[in-house]
Amino acid sequence: MRKILCLWFVIVFITIAQNKSINQRVDSVLQLMTLEEKIGQMNQYNDDWKATGPVTVDNDKASQVRNGQLGSLLNCLGTERTRSWQTIAMQSRLKIPLLFGQDVIHGYKTTFPIPLAEACSWDLEAIELSARIAATEASAGGIHWTFAPMVDIARDPRWGRVMEGAGEDPYLGSMIATARVRGFQGKTLGAVNSVMACAKHFAAYGAAIGGRDYNSVDMSDRLLWEVYLPPFKAAVDAGIATFMNSFNDINGVPATGNSYLQRDILKGAWKFEGFVVSDWGSIGEMINHGNVKNGYEAALSAVTAGSDMDMESRNYKNHLTQLVTAKKVPMTLIDDAVRRILRKKFELGLFDDPFKYCNAEREQQELNNPDHANSAREIAAKSIVLLKNDNHLLPLSKKTKTIAFIGPLVMPLKQNKGFWDIELPGVDSNFIVSQWEGVKNKIGAGSTLLYAKGCEIEGNNKEGFPEAVKTAAKADVVILSIGERRDMSGEAKSRSDISIPGVQEELLQALLATGKPVIVLMNAGRPLVFNYTADNAPAILYTWWLGSEAGNAIADVLFGDYTPSAKLPITFPRSIGQIPIYYSHFNTGRPAHNDNNHNYNSSYTDLSIYPKYEFGYGLSYTTFQYSNLHLSKKTMARNDTIEVSVTIANTGTYAGEEIVQLYLRDKVGSIVRPVKELKDFKKIKLLPGESNTIQFIIDDEKLSFYNQQLHWGAEPGDFDIMIGASSEDIRFQESFELIQ
Repeated sequence: MRKILCLWFVIVFITIAQNKSINQRVDSVLQLMTLEEKIGQMNQYNDDWKATGPVTVDNDKASQVRNGQLGSLLNCLGTERTRSWQTIAMQSRLKIPLLFGQDVIHGYKTTFPIPLAEACSWDLEAIELSARIAATEASAGGIHWTFAPMVDIARDPRWGRVMEGAGEDPYLGSMIATARVRGFQGKTLGAVNSVMACAKHFAAYGAAIGGRDYNSVDMSDRLLWEVYLPPFKAAVDAGIATFMNSFNDINGVPATGNSYLQRDILKGAWKFEGFVVSDWGSIGEMINHGNVKNGYEAALSAVTAGSDMDMESRNYKNHLTQLVTAKKVPMTLIDDAVRRILRKKFELGLFDDPFKYCNAEREQQELNNPDHANSAREIAAKSIVLLKNDNHLLPLSKKTKTIAFIGPLVMPLKQNKGFWDIELPGVDSNFIVSQWEGVKNKIGAGSTLLYAKGCEIEGNNKEGFPEAVKTAAKADVVILSIGERRDMSGEAKSRSDISIPGVQEELLQALLATGKPVIVLMNAGRPLVFNYTADNAPAILYTWWLGSEAGNAIADVLFGDYTPSAKLPITFPRSIGQIPIYYSHFNTGRPAHNDNNHNYNSSYTDLSIYPKYEFGYGLSYTTFQYSNLHLSKKTMARNDTIEVSVTIANTGTYAGEEIVQLYLRDKVGSIVRPVKELKDFKKIKLLPGESNTIQFIIDDEKLSFYNQQLHWGAEPGDFDIMIGASSEDIRFQESFELIQ
């Protein structure tokens, strides 16, 4: 114990000394800077050759860098290009290095499943690993900073950016936010294989009205604190380096100019020491919101509210000097923002070696590391959700004589990468494994694989149907790959109709008419509405967009080399009319108990109130039995705990993983409480016939919520504990009491 305490004191002492040293260096640079140079650090421009937003035409970037008028560039890829820009920065008076930022959302060269798909794994180690590999590749390509993770809670699948987050639940979202921050940033900033992470979009961007990107958000403070803020707080607790504010207004105040969010909560209550960057042009867009009159007022509002860096709007560049001179903005605000930015540059080690991340040899080595592809394949398989498997159609035998692989998504390469793939200079798409290639490489020598496209993703053309039906008739089993295009989900890709586009479900109907068993692969960036497919296809795998190893991962699951274990992190509606729909809803004074009784209760007269697939749902090739639920006590005092144990047995014939989910319900509260809330989960792997007893700990924190005064705490009373395989598939339910 003495050795442990001594080691702890040494670590604390070293950390304090390092922080003091960096702070001293930051202050020494700050004292040398002119106002113009300080404001320069607060600006980020897009590089000239690529854009992910509306571009501001600027032919004078190089001279601004030489004059110390620019602190950061985004969309600047590759060591050759980042080195060239950094060389220009070293010609400035104070030689302050540039920061290079990039949207590394789910991989750099090696592409992993889109974040929503990856969240289906509920595998925090795998999620951290994918971010770690993305950081390793990105940093090798000259990148210092990723604009990820997106931690917005999203409960409306019409919103295109639902694909970029972790779903609807604040507990699962917080755990995944922590894993991704750790993955991107590694053990310490400044390691050559780490990048700064950025929690976005602060805040409540995922609650956009009508599911329309960039739209307004209107919610109570309690809902904000209880549902939408927890993943951001988790990111702060994990040591995240930066935040990005959001495009939306929240309760009438644009987030970019929202002091309550940025000053009171983030930098005040949470004591966040990193810096805040605006989203692309969002400072200038406050004019469109009608919250400010012009760029002068926009810059004043944003800097006062706590936005430290202006991405692309030029309002800081054009107006901050005048605002400071006019004493509208105190120099202390400018110094605070610049100090935060400079500190990160020091932590990254850029002042000691501006070209630290510009090693071309390391770039080639990391971008061609075969271990990265192997990890991407494994994580992609973990992200595939088995929605249906009638008569145990899956897994297929590798000796299946003839397989027809049909659909518009069988052959494409880039479609598998999803919306936020990165176009790297000089890198083609040949490293991506198509679905066709993955299946072809998996089957045995005596098997035949046939192909027909059938139809396009969109449009009404059915000319390919006869060939597809003829091909299916020759086969023993049909695999149909359908869904969205990769650019139908993502930023600015909101859809009012989230059903399967085009005539793809009609193609399925034609194939089912052959009498052949059909397995459907559903490729998408969001939950889709596909009732015909769900009701009629005998087997369905929701494959999302799985990245560069998609074909291999899909084949691994199809043929049983990996037993699917994924569970949905978001509710799948059966109709657009149900949206928003989520599991942790409140009861009402007239709750609906089934779909057959519409006698003055909270239901639809023409539609079920229940989702097509609930939060936490996902099947396996094997079966799991839950038994022996045990609570250590039925009464819990404050600051005490209850230990909960349950035994899980693999009662099937395949090795598999089960995600055991623990939900709680506060039966009576001063504020209406949800019907259930996820409070813990464990993922366990069991061989056939094997069993394991797992434990959960219930403490005050798991029972707490924000009351009417926004005070966090638990209230005495009765609680239900539910353990199961999904939010609806509850295997055990017990009660206990929290006493004073």
